[in-house]
Amino acid sequence: MSTEAVPTAPGQLRRVAVASAIGTTIEWYDYFIYSTAAALVFGKLFFTTLSPASGTLASFATLGVGFLARPVGGILWGHFGDRAGRKAMLVLSLLLMGVATVGVGLLPTYSAIGVWAPILLLVLRLLQGLSAGGEWGGAALMAVEHAPEGRRGRYGAFSQIGVPAGLILAQLVFFILGKSLTDAQFASWGWRVPFLLSILLVGVGLVIRLRIEESPVFAVLRESAARSRRPMVDVFRERPRALLVASGSFIANTAIGYIFLAYLLSYGTSVLKIDRTTLLVVVIVGSVTWLVSILVTAAWSDRVGRKPVYLWGSVLLVVWPIPFFLLVDTRQAVWLIVAVVVLNIGLGATYGPQSALFAELFEPRYRYSGASFSYAVGAVLGGGFAPLIATALQTSTGTSLSVSLYLVGVAVLSLVAVIFIPRE
Repeated sequence: MSTEAVPTAPGQLRRVAVASAIGTTIEWYDYFIYSTAAALVFGKLFFTTLSPASGTLASFATLGVGFLARPVGGILWGHFGDRAGRKAMLVLSLLLMGVATVGVGLLPTYSAIGVWAPILLLVLRLLQGLSAGGEWGGAALMAVEHAPEGRRGRYGAFSQIGVPAGLILAQLVFFILGKSLTDAQFASWGWRVPFLLSILLVGVGLVIRLRIEESPVFAVLRESAARSRRPMVDVFRERPRALLVASGSFIANTAIGYIFLAYLLSYGTSVLKIDRTTLLVVVIVGSVTWLVSILVTAAWSDRVGRKPVYLWGSVLLVVWPIPFFLLVDTRQAVWLIVAVVVLNIGLGATYGPQSALFAELFEPRYRYSGASFSYAVGAVLGGGFAPLIATALQTSTGTSLSVSLYLVGVAVLSLVAVIFIPRE
């Protein structure tokens, strides 16, 4: 059975594309405001008994722990996505992310409730990770399985652009707050605003997602009684190589991506003493580049194949980390922008075609499970603790070169995985 087995009406196809893009934008906005707050304020508010450097490490540790819940979320959402349908899981994952995010915005700090503050922060972060473990797989498959033949990459990109779009939205909110509030006001209550705004955004996302139809591929599976009873077991038994190459191909993208979106803010403000507003603008410019690169490379993959695009992007991620930090260390805005623009072209090339690639690696009856689990494992191995590792390396060595070499190492791992991706 192929993903283009059942044609989708043009009007419904547009609604699915918009729902995938807007829904994942909201989901990842929630996820990224946590990353930004972890870099800027969580160390001071929830780990006040530690030194500034140790507080930052602890804050990034909570960021990483959330990634550990992703494979569990991938298995959970994947199982029911393959059994009950893609649409229902999209709605539930968005609700869970919204509840956890608003909870962070309402959470008392260490000065108010002591050790319970970091404990509850960790619990809410785990719920975010559980949600993110299944969100991407559902959104990606809805877009790809509705797509017409020969355009899976292009339509799959709508779920991918939610990541940079959510990042842009998150950074814009923090930028506006930074320009409107004093540092004391931001540390006291301003950081809560982005989390509480999630109530409105989740409401919009739910309305959009409830209006789309179920994936036509899953509808055929349900009608023909071809659904897998144990999708995760079946995918491990029948597609172990696909799980390995898919997970491995995502390690570099997520590791380097989180260095860009989380560690760069912390490193720039605390070590290089660059103005926070300047760094937020740089991150927004890089995110726009990432979004455009996703759209371009995804469409390109429909013409030349997923693997050649991935190879090109993976090589760029191997060679760029050292020049990236050399340019960042100049503290000059123009070189900061050059650094992040080139970096995000590589990120786009290894992320734009991902929805189509992962969908094509797994049979429809266990596709949600296989795609979600691979995505989650790659995220854990790559991005889960990347900011924490980068902070520890820079603190212990006193140089960004150690961070660059770490990123080169993870990029080489992904390049090897990409080489073993089967040709279409």
